[in-house]
Amino acid sequence: MAKAPGQSKAAKPVTDKPTLLSGGNPQIAKGYGDGPVQAYIAAMPDWKSDVGRLLDALITDTVPGVYKAVKWNSPLYGIEGEGWFLSLHCFTNYVKVAFFRGASLDPVPPGGSRQKDVRYLDIHEGEEIDEARFIAWVKQASKLPGEKM
Repeated sequence: MAKAPGQSKAAKPVTDKPTLLSGGNPQIAKGYGDGPVQAYIAAMPDWKSDVGRLLDALITDTVPGVYKAVKWNSPLYGIEGEGWFLSLHCFTNYVKVAFFRGASLDPVPPGGSRQKDVRYLDIHEGEEIDEARFIAWVKQASKLPGEKM
């Protein structure tokens, strides 16, 4: 059927759910503050959203006044004016926590990186999170020089 002049294609239905990129990572617009981070966490698929809420609460409780943003479809945590110390990212089978100065943490997080200072913690479905160790890493990381991005 031909379209009448000036008639556009049918509009896409509007949904409140963000697009999930490859691996199930939510596509969230760049933004600063708690709002974009909470939108990212709410959009994390399945069990990953529970992990995101827990990690966000642990970070927020450990570092009062922590600065938050979403950049490159990943929540970032840092000290305002000092830089970022940690980020989260969803993959198909796990949530990756990146400590930007992780090589300086004690003990060093288990996941290596091609970047000499970065270390990762991968959290898979059903895994118990060692909250005490995570909190210790966050405390240490928040006191190190942050990444400027």
